[in-house]
Amino acid sequence: MAASADAGSPTAKPSGGKKRSTGDRVVADVQLPMADLTVPPNSIGGYLIRRLQDYGVRDVFGIPGDFVLQFYGMLEGSDLRVIGATREDNAGYAADAYARVHGMGALCVTYCVGGLSACNSVAGAFAEKSPVVVITGSPGVKERESDPLLHHRVRDFTTQRDVFEKITVAGTVLDDPLTAFREIDRCLAAADRFKRPVYIELPRDMVRVEPPYPHEPRKEEQKSDPDALAHALAAAKAMIDAAQKPVIVAGVEMHRFGLREEVEKLAEAHEIPICSTLLGKSAVSEVHPLHVGVYEGAMGRPSVTEYVEDSDCAILLGTFMSDINLGIFTARLDPGRCVYATSEALRVGHSHFHDVRLTDFVEALAAADLSPQKRPLPKERGSVHDGFQLEPDAALTTRQLFGRVNQLLDEEELVVVADVGDCLFGASDLTIKKHTEFLSPAYYTSMGFAVPASVGVQAANREHRPLVLVGDGAFQMTCLELATGLKLGFNPIVIVLNNHGYTTERFLAEGPFNDIPNWTYHRLPDLLGGGWGFECRTEGDLDKALKAALPNRDGFTLINCHLDSLDVSPALIRLGERMSEVV
Repeated sequence: MAASADAGSPTAKPSGGKKRSTGDRVVADVQLPMADLTVPPNSIGGYLIRRLQDYGVRDVFGIPGDFVLQFYGMLEGSDLRVIGATREDNAGYAADAYARVHGMGALCVTYCVGGLSACNSVAGAFAEKSPVVVITGSPGVKERESDPLLHHRVRDFTTQRDVFEKITVAGTVLDDPLTAFREIDRCLAAADRFKRPVYIELPRDMVRVEPPYPHEPRKEEQKSDPDALAHALAAAKAMIDAAQKPVIVAGVEMHRFGLREEVEKLAEAHEIPICSTLLGKSAVSEVHPLHVGVYEGAMGRPSVTEYVEDSDCAILLGTFMSDINLGIFTARLDPGRCVYATSEALRVGHSHFHDVRLTDFVEALAAADLSPQKRPLPKERGSVHDGFQLEPDAALTTRQLFGRVNQLLDEEELVVVADVGDCLFGASDLTIKKHTEFLSPAYYTSMGFAVPASVGVQAANREHRPLVLVGDGAFQMTCLELATGLKLGFNPIVIVLNNHGYTTERFLAEGPFNDIPNWTYHRLPDLLGGGWGFECRTEGDLDKALKAALPNRDGFTLINCHLDSLDVSPALIRLGERMSEVV
């Protein structure tokens, strides 16, 4: 095991020039104007900040640019913490993770070059129901009058808004002081209600404008149609009461809408077994007495897959029926024997119900007088990593790596942040003890999520310590966001699965395009000026690195794990075997 020491370098100082006696910043002979940090509470920008705080937002991620500098100055003068990222898409990933942990996140970038750079991470937040408020500056209203070719502009002044219309649930341009406050209220309410991103564009000459009339926000409470709710509940009760083998499948929306306690209440009151999906992993504690495992079609353990698919009443709560969640559609669930409830659809068997809120339905179902049959739990529960034994001198394998990580989770309280590929598949077999201690882009599956997401996790809750599982390909995309965490004093443990390329892709189509340069990952602390790095080739190396990482609370720990390019996790092996039967 090789470890790199902490690195540091002296700060460069400008030479020459004369200092001036002024409050502005002086660099050599150039006097720089300071940003206006005042926050007029009745201005459009001030009201937006106030409403973000009303929804519990404490931090804003982003990168400044000239079209949003006025609002950035206002942010800096407010009680919100501004966290600068290395790239706009990374800021989006961080805001997404922050929203998953804290309830709502915020991203602030400049016009087009900033906003369009963040599109991918915002699209992921939309796909996976994460409420991120996208705030972008733009050219002033008066600047646009003669239709000038301003920098950052693409085609029309509305191009950026048109793009974000496809990946947000609501959007607005605050170009009219008469409507700006109501538009802010509308968009933030939509983010909160639908748990999806919203877009707010703020022209730079409108930031400090005050509307002619005072405004106070009005909270509009959404309610279900009582008759529709009653009929849906009656239909669900009839199916559940008739069931001999019921099972609850808890999805990610049980976390997004704060319904974990209701799900556990429903299960415990009637002794109904629970499982979760991959995207919903840790929506319910995986050590709950009624938890039977993660259901993910062929990727899941056979005992869990058979148990769920043998059910005559699957109660799917907040579950997305995506290909990854269902093991590349190898799952076999009969819609006619399912109660399927999400924030967007409610179906009992083949009957559809409308105007019923997910929260109302789940709460009513948890309180309902049900009488299903008691179903025995599967004989095989536990983890594939039960019985893990360390072999210190053995070459490190993917299975043993995840086995050691699973053992670590038994000893320490860590939040697992898994990137895509075999990191995600292997992580599906980890046992997460508490709820909401597992984050991943398990539906949108965008590479590069995990490292910047770890920044969002610790910004949202400083007591959370991320354990980042990331492949070498994804790590190369966004690894420099470790510098942001280092600046803030964050201390993630980052395990890089270094298998020399895109191993998951190799099983689909092998070719030289799957090979990537082999970096000396454990030397990254030398570049960033902090953190620890370890290189691991054996199981003993990994064990020593993890034991050294735990007490290192002052910065990140980066563990470079060398793996064979064709070595994969047990979950990916299971999927491959099941797919070969189908094909």
